[in-house]
Amino acid sequence: MITVSPAAKDYIDRLMADQQAAPNSFVRVGVKSGGCSGLEYKLDFDTVQKEGDQVFEDKGITVVVDMKSLLYLYGTELDYSGGLNGKGLTFNNPNASRTCSCGESFAV
Repeated sequence: MITVSPAAKDYIDRLMADQQAAPNSFVRVGVKSGGCSGLEYKLDFDTVQKEGDQVFEDKGITVVVDMKSLLYLYGTELDYSGGLNGKGLTFNNPNASRTCSCGESFAV
């Protein structure tokens, strides 16, 4: 399961409104090779579900993850940080054995 913190929910709602996202839009979360730790997070708005996608809903936010990425992301919480160290969505991933200092890549 992928969960969404209250702060992330508020941020995603604002972002979708600012970008005038389609009413049926959802958050697509994934993982790709890259970054200084080996794997990078991907996050986009999407409207098309693909075969094998896993769908989670938390606090009114629909999160869709492909099966390959779910292996790395299961149990992750999307959070929002507005502090001095960076502003934006963050991934609290219990599967990550290490992360880079910017938090955009990880290793398992």
